Amino acid sequence: MEIELIEIKESEKSVLRQLIELYSYDFSEYDQADVNEHGFYGYSYLDYYWTEDARHPFFIRVNGKLAGFVLISDYAYVLDTSDARSVTEFFVMRKYRRKGIGKSIAVKVFDKFPGKWEIVQHGNNEPSKTFWEEVIHEYTRGNFRKEKAKTERWEGQAILFDNSK
Repeated sequence: MEIELIEIKESEKSVLRQLIELYSYDFSEYDQADVNEHGFYGYSYLDYYWTEDARHPFFIRVNGKLAGFVLISDYAYVLDTSDARSVTEFFVMRKYRRKGIGKSIAVKVFDKFPGKWEIVQHGNNEPSKTFWEEVIHEYTRGNFRKEKAKTERWEGQAILFDNSK
């Protein structure tokens, strides 16, 4: 199985927008979000991924097929430092889950951007908490910490680590 992390070009923004709708639909189970009057969840920060240097959008491809996306930024809720990175959004389509794809992509992302990391999970999203704790525990050999986190819309936990070399 070929698992790829592919940077998203601005010309592919509409594809990402559609995948974000699928992600938002899945995530609404946890954050109770509703669609707007046009039937969309929307994503306020989409355009910033091509106008701010510290934001990085990637498609996840499996055997050449779109399988999800990951959005990276320098916005942190817990870490009080300007050089931190965070996984802003992470989505693996249902068909591709529980096959090691998410773990493979997470490792590729961490390796691509060494430094201080903050990964935030919604308080009700137990599968996300389990996934990130397992992946980060293995990746850091247990060298991480968890703290409470509060975003603009929900509370949860943050997993913090530093993979600087």
